[in-house]
Amino acid sequence: MHGPASPGWLLVALCAATGAYCLLRMRSGVEEQRGAAGGEALMGFGMAAMAVPAVVFSPPGWVWPAYAVVFGAAGLRALWAARSARHHLHHAVGAAAMVYMAVVMAAAPAHGHAHGASGTPVLTGALLLYFTGYVLLTGVRLVPVVAVAGGGAGADGRAAAGWGDRPELARACRLTMAIGMLAMLLPL
Repeated sequence: MHGPASPGWLLVALCAATGAYCLLRMRSGVEEQRGAAGGEALMGFGMAAMAVPAVVFSPPGWVWPAYAVVFGAAGLRALWAARSARHHLHHAVGAAAMVYMAVVMAAAPAHGHAHGASGTPVLTGALLLYFTGYVLLTGVRLVPVVAVAGGGAGADGRAAAGWGDRPELARACRLTMAIGMLAMLLPL
C-alpha cells in the first residue's frame, strides 16, 4: 500500500505500538474503557498488518476478503455500541475505512500493496476529510490545560485515575490511529 519501505515500517511500528497499548488498556477497571480498548487494539494491529511494505510481504489473495469480513463485523459491533457512547461512531467509520481499503487492495493487480491503487475518489476524499477533521479536533482536545497542584488526588478529592483509565491517553491512542489512517488512505 505504501511506496518506500521506511515510511511503511514507521507506520507499522506506530500502529503496532498503539495496538499494544490498547491491549494494556483492556485491563482497566472501567467497563467502557475495556470495550473501547478492545476495538482500538484490533484496529491498531489490523492497520499494522495492512501497512507492512510490499517489498517485504505480499499477502495471498484471501487476506483482503478476510480483512473485509473482520472489520465489517467490528464496524457492526461499533454501530451497536454507539447507542450508548458516541465515540463508537468513530470506531465504525474506522472499520468502514479498513473494509474499503481491503476491497480496494483485493481489486488491485496481483493483490499487492499497490501504490496508487484505484479506490473511488469521492469515497477516498470523504474518508480523508473525516480523518483530517478528527485529527485536528482531537489534537486540540489534547492541548494541556492548567494542572491543579496536589498530590495523588484530583481536585475533588477522589483518587487519580490509573494510567489505563486516563481519557487523554485514550484520545492520544485514537489520534495516533487516525493519523495512521490518513497515511494509509493517501496512496489510494
